[in-house]
Amino acid sequence: MHNNLIILAGGASSRMKKPATSKTINSDETTQANNRSKSLISLDNTGRPVLDYLLYNAKKAGYKNIYIVINEKGVLFKEFYGSKEKNNDFNGLNISFPIQYIPKDRVKPFGTADALLQAVEQFPELNKQFYTVCNSDNLYSTEALNLLRITEHKNAFISYNRDTLEFPLERISKFALTKLNENNELIRILEKPSETEVPNFYDRDKKLRVSMNIFKFNGKEFYPFLKNCPIHPIRNEKEMQTSLLNYITKTNNKVVGIPLSEHVPDLSSKDDIATVKAYLKKHYTTLDWSSI
Repeated sequence: MHNNLIILAGGASSRMKKPATSKTINSDETTQANNRSKSLISLDNTGRPVLDYLLYNAKKAGYKNIYIVINEKGVLFKEFYGSKEKNNDFNGLNISFPIQYIPKDRVKPFGTADALLQAVEQFPELNKQFYTVCNSDNLYSTEALNLLRITEHKNAFISYNRDTLEFPLERISKFALTKLNENNELIRILEKPSETEVPNFYDRDKKLRVSMNIFKFNGKEFYPFLKNCPIHPIRNEKEMQTSLLNYITKTNNKVVGIPLSEHVPDLSSKDDIATVKAYLKKHYTTLDWSSI
């Protein structure tokens, strides 16, 4: 077991800044979406960020140390979760803020592998421990978070059943598929699969599996692959997925896919706001931190 959760929240939120294609978003939500990081948008009547729900699930799953990776302009995170760089108490969680600095020759952050690298270099104790890492704009369940916290596998990820994701088919078809062997060990990740490639990715249970970017890593073993992550030739970023694939191809270490069938709310664009609001209203009456 481990108690460390790293939440990547330093991205530019570029898709969220684009105009909505529907009229299901109000003016206040539009203003927030245009000016805040995605996970700081308020979607209930409390005025609190949607990130509260992920932190709530994390605490229920048993995590204690939370590292929220923010960018250099992420002051608002500290207004909600603590003004200090590290060891802020938020409802019993220990919150720290690694910063993903943008290189001088770039205008946007350098990708997810860079974000995680900067986090573990600013908090080097993580390179001697295990940790879970996930996105800030996905609402992962308590079960998913707990499965990665308690697994005996040194490296793992949640391998979601694609059929249980409640997104439009066009959107789901663009999700990266994971290729697993008979032991549920990761072999390959395929981005934006074509229809002809899909049949090659069914697992031993005849299911298509996707990664929603929630992983557990052995900090010591994974660090060199973050440090030496090559730049993606098309997106011009250092991506955690690249580090992961290099990790399994250049070592004998395994990354095991833990199967799970459930939906993962995703707040990527303005058009997601109404859907996530409805999900929260249906599944959460209130966040009772005192009961955890």
